Amino acid sequence: MALRGRTQTRRPARGAPEDTRARLVAAAAREFNRAGYHGTDSNRIAHEAGYAPGTFYKHFADKREIFLAAWESWVAREWQAVQREVETAEDTEELAARIVDLTLAFHVRWRGLRASMHALAAADPVVRRFHRAQRRHQLDLLAALRLRAGLPAQSVEGDAVLLFTLERACDAMALGETRDLGLERASLVAELRAQVQRRLGTRAARGETASASI
Repeated sequence: MALRGRTQTRRPARGAPEDTRARLVAAAAREFNRAGYHGTDSNRIAHEAGYAPGTFYKHFADKREIFLAAWESWVAREWQAVQREVETAEDTEELAARIVDLTLAFHVRWRGLRASMHALAAADPVVRRFHRAQRRHQLDLLAALRLRAGLPAQSVEGDAVLLFTLERACDAMALGETRDLGLERASLVAELRAQVQRRLGTRAARGETASASI
């Protein structure tokens, strides 16, 4: 009989392997974001997901593998959110504002996860190759979003500059770099919105947009 008042960790009901894997990936993202890549381990990730440590190794070989899965899932969620903004924004000015606000919110919330990726990509060739593959995927998504939104096509280099500018500026605000430099956040956001709007170009009328999907 359990003692009254004692907190017990409830394990999730047994489900499909893909459900277990998804819970582990979600827990890993939270742990990496909270403690950083080197501040946690597979046992903590399994516990955070509600499983015994052995369950972790039924789905992932090591901590690096689940980190990459967590990053891939994070990128997918961010771009799904961007796609929703593309589908509902009325004009390019509104779209640029929504994209900047959304990206900044994602980067602030997940600054620990992103910091770990940047550090690992600089030091680990396997992580670096994965990160570059994800970058290429993001550029493909951006090109498809342009078509879907009726935005003028850009060179891949132009879209890369847009992606780098947006992400680097949002990371600087998320990590407090701009605050430490005494920069006004509202002014930075306004400038970033203007730059993104210029790089998006002029949007075609709704009826002229292509029906391509991502």
